[in-house]
Amino acid sequence: MIFIRYENWKSYLRYYPVTVILLLANLVMFIVASLNGGSTNLDTLVKLGAVVDNGPEKEELWRYFAAMFLHNGFSHLFFNSFSLLVFAPPLERLLGWWRYAILYIIGGFLANVLSVALGGTPDPYTATVSVGASGAIYAIYGAFLYIATLQRGMMDEGSRKTLYGLLVMGIVMSFVTPYVNWMAHMGGLVAGFFLYGLIIRLLKRSRR
Repeated sequence: MIFIRYENWKSYLRYYPVTVILLLANLVMFIVASLNGGSTNLDTLVKLGAVVDNGPEKEELWRYFAAMFLHNGFSHLFFNSFSLLVFAPPLERLLGWWRYAILYIIGGFLANVLSVALGGTPDPYTATVSVGASGAIYAIYGAFLYIATLQRGMMDEGSRKTLYGLLVMGIVMSFVTPYVNWMAHMGGLVAGFFLYGLIIRLLKRSRR
């Protein structure tokens, strides 16, 4: 089972440096937001880089990256960080740190872009503010879905069942939970699936 963590903290730091950096970045930005108006304050989140689907902020591409490291409240940070902590490490080991970082950042960026492109608010006087690492996390799930379906020999049956159950539960909750950006989740899942396929073909991992 690849989704069970057996490592102690020293091994975790050694084997999964990018995941650790991402977790720390989420925590640091949460603290910054908390000290500058609060992590649930929309004005603070917009100031720090939240995605806004209407108005001039919609055209600011840096937001589609920055929003991945912002969270609306502690529970939002906790659940996304837990998912990253538990489920991401096997992919970092498989791809290597730099290819994994590319998939996470580009996958999260595309998830945010697709969520705005497909679900922008038609009313020019209203806008939706979106933050969170979940689009990038779903890109990781998309990469695992590619492995589970097209590289079946690389994933054991127990891990496949866990992944499918996780995806079913995650998709259902994305639609039934209020204020969840389900388009970012679905966009991240699709982006991660195809990005993984491109990465393993175009960016060959160096062998020592």
